[in-house]
Amino acid sequence: MKPSHKLLFVLCPMLVLGFIYYSSGKLHLPVWGQKPQIDSEPTIIFQSKGQSTTELEADIALTVGRTVGSVFDKQGFLLKLDGQLPAELAYKYGNLSGGVCKPGYAAPKMTAIYPNSSHRFMKPAPMFLDRNFRRLAKVCNYLPPFGFKTQERIIDSILTATKNYGLGEDLDSLGCKRCIIVGNGGILANKSLGSRIDDYDIVVRLNNAPVTGFSKDVGTKTTMRITYPEGAIQKPERYEKDSLFVFSAFKPLDFKWLRQMVFKEKLWSTEGFWKSVAHYVPREPTEMRILNPYFIQEAAFQFIGLPLNNGLIGKENIPTLGTVAITMALHNCDEVAVAGFGYDMNMPHAPLHYYETVKMSAIKESWTHNISKEKEFLRKLVKANVITDLTNGI
Repeated sequence: MKPSHKLLFVLCPMLVLGFIYYSSGKLHLPVWGQKPQIDSEPTIIFQSKGQSTTELEADIALTVGRTVGSVFDKQGFLLKLDGQLPAELAYKYGNLSGGVCKPGYAAPKMTAIYPNSSHRFMKPAPMFLDRNFRRLAKVCNYLPPFGFKTQERIIDSILTATKNYGLGEDLDSLGCKRCIIVGNGGILANKSLGSRIDDYDIVVRLNNAPVTGFSKDVGTKTTMRITYPEGAIQKPERYEKDSLFVFSAFKPLDFKWLRQMVFKEKLWSTEGFWKSVAHYVPREPTEMRILNPYFIQEAAFQFIGLPLNNGLIGKENIPTLGTVAITMALHNCDEVAVAGFGYDMNMPHAPLHYYETVKMSAIKESWTHNISKEKEFLRKLVKANVITDLTNGI
């Protein structure tokens, strides 16, 4: 036998044994860019042969499968959270005086506590749908509220009329944006936060929460009001001037309603809505926007961990509009604050909203929201100083 053949005769069995040993999982070779797991093995999500996985399902599997362990919780957030700035951020913002906007603050803070989110914040997800909305791969294959499937033609017609797809020239050109999401919670009452709220560059309000008569506590400024048909203000005189009407769809029928509002058509029927809806929105088409449904999807499935339910609306798998707005702000604002958030279920007789007498216990009747899981997510953001809670309700 030739020497070269003898060498191959010896090497081949060794290579086979080495491959078997590696495949058994006993040999771990480092992979470039991969963070080592600490203390315990991660939970791995397996896929059976022939089973298809959507992009969203794969993203959830990546988040959960790679990060569950002694360092991260089941959603991929760090278990040990504190308000300390990472060294690079402390150096960047350490010399800024109080109240000065911190450019690019929210995204790296979020990434620091949720490492698998780094790719999401490299390029901000657009707040609103524009004429290129079909290119948004994350949402094109899902029905409302998690996407816009089946609604492409009607969205096209709406966007042709609205023409504008940003916040407006002045705000879009700001080098640093400080945003506040004003929730509707009763905790806002008698806090006298109106002037602090108005100091923010972008003030986001939700549904039909009033400003007139409550300005001392909630401020007077409204940059945008995010709503859906059943939540929209029904009295035209209650709409603030110079604010954007931002539409969030929760079912296909909602887009038909929006088209009627944009084109000032008569609303012939309210069948299919779960309560009364506005018949007229006193806004020009150029003052109307469609919220990117990606934020509903990301808040529900990546951040809170609500059930996917095959991408369909179901029991306790819809985030509240407030958490959706916070998710939007994390992608598009340099600093994010909130006020009027927090449900205290230990006080069932406390007012649920700052503007009416409905009690806190009413939130237990919610079929679509999981308030406790949502609160877990928001508490992570507050504890890590990703967002600032002016009313300390979260």
